[in-house]
Amino acid sequence: MCCNKMSEGAAAKFAELDAFIDGLNINRDDIRRRGRLIQVLHKAQSIFGYLPREVQCHVAKKLILPESAVSGVVSFYNYFTTIPKGKYNVDVCMGTACYVKGSERVLSELERVLGIKADTTPTADGLFSISALRCVGACGLAPVMMVNGKVYGKVTPAKAVEIVNEYKKQG
Repeated sequence: MCCNKMSEGAAAKFAELDAFIDGLNINRDDIRRRGRLIQVLHKAQSIFGYLPREVQCHVAKKLILPESAVSGVVSFYNYFTTIPKGKYNVDVCMGTACYVKGSERVLSELERVLGIKADTTPTADGLFSISALRCVGACGLAPVMMVNGKVYGKVTPAKAVEIVNEYKKQG
């Protein structure tokens, strides 16, 4: 059962999501409406920052799909997350080339400095979250880390800390 209580800010986000879904002109009688699910989930995650159970339930109701179908897609694709992210999401590539070149040390140093583990909740101030990725496709720059999609190559543990400190200054 989904939660119906929500803050004013959350209500505005749900209204934005509803406007997006309604704008798709999905025919409720068309069983192919499931084909819009990933598109709707991408939009929902861009609005909310992540896909908590309440959002998944809401999407299921709007698309007339079982909650399990929505949850299954969210849990299958690595792009979707059910935990909040920080203002700055730091992704560390753990693909073979990056791993061989020391990305594990980069990740460990970031976890130590920020005081959080990868793929968990953000820092207490909400500024940073860390994700360990399988491959970002920039093997020639290994080891690679990204901050909100901006790629940094040939990163050492010390360079990773410098990069994070620059983002800290921005707040």
